[in-house]
Amino acid sequence: MATTKIPSNETLQGFEDDLNKIRDEALAQVGQKDANYIRNVVRVQRGCEVAGRIIMVLGFFSPVWWILGVALLATAKILDNMEIGHNVMHGQYDWMNDPHINSRTFDWDNVCDGQSWRRTHNFEHHTYTNIIGKDRDFGYDTLRLSDDTKWRPDNRFQVPLYIGMALLFQWGVAYHEMIGERLFFGKPPKDSKLPISRAQLAKDFFGKIRKATFRDYAFYPVIVGIFLGWPMFFAILGGNILANLIRNLWTSTIIFCGHFTENIHTFRKEDCDNETRGQWYYRQILGSSNLEGGTFFHIMTGHLSCQIEHHLFPDIPSYRYRTIAKQVREVCKKYDIPYNTGSLAKQYLTVLQRIVKYSHPPKRNDLATS
Repeated sequence: MATTKIPSNETLQGFEDDLNKIRDEALAQVGQKDANYIRNVVRVQRGCEVAGRIIMVLGFFSPVWWILGVALLATAKILDNMEIGHNVMHGQYDWMNDPHINSRTFDWDNVCDGQSWRRTHNFEHHTYTNIIGKDRDFGYDTLRLSDDTKWRPDNRFQVPLYIGMALLFQWGVAYHEMIGERLFFGKPPKDSKLPISRAQLAKDFFGKIRKATFRDYAFYPVIVGIFLGWPMFFAILGGNILANLIRNLWTSTIIFCGHFTENIHTFRKEDCDNETRGQWYYRQILGSSNLEGGTFFHIMTGHLSCQIEHHLFPDIPSYRYRTIAKQVREVCKKYDIPYNTGSLAKQYLTVLQRIVKYSHPPKRNDLATS
């Protein structure tokens, strides 16, 4: 558990007031510009998907076209999951009353059921960020990432386990709620707050998998194979698999860099009882990390490169985070509160170091001071 000096109540109140002001000013500016932005991103995403699937077929003439098609399709999937899906499902654009761009009806292009993700991510993770025993996103019930979690012999293998998680990230996200509810193995948790039946949870889980896998691994490859021969069936199937792998690697890397870098703090349940808004803001900042880069980089991360601002203000349209980040950083400097930011390479290196570090049992002196 990383530690830092806890500010006084007076400091936290001033901190809260300043951040509330930033939030109120940003929300007051939300309007047509934001609607135009997300609709343009949707157009680009759909254009990349259509172009990618068509150009991939031209691999019949040259492998260069196949490679370009895979790249475009992977880009479309990343935009769909990050800048569109993640942010729309957070309700950032519900005020538009658009029947397609709203958190109640939007479903993204991966095997994770949208309703399941909203329950575990929107509520649990954003409410209980990095509270051990409450935030299932910290380590995803799989990785040991701090000494708050007891070491087990199977933690020795979490480096290859992480590699597998990164390659198959959409499947891990889809299965995340199943693990917590012990749906297919183990005893159901006594404190479960699942708002639907376990049978419905399983139905939704398998239903979304069927829908996503049919499109990528059956429908498109079969259609092409019928007209251009079975070698092209395998070319399209392989291209779709590769596009999904690229999306999985990118999204997992960005998400891990926002949550599991070296200086991330964890919290105990009792320390967060009856916390004020200022204390909640403080916890969000200590539990998050930012990434630095250019405009295209920020868009491709879904602006989760500004993870700190997203945790503070998850309902503000994401492309405003870069502007807000400058203000938040100044407020943190004013109150001497750590603000963790760095390049993708720097932050990702500390993520890998953290995964390796906590794969080993704690040293005796660590046990004595914990």
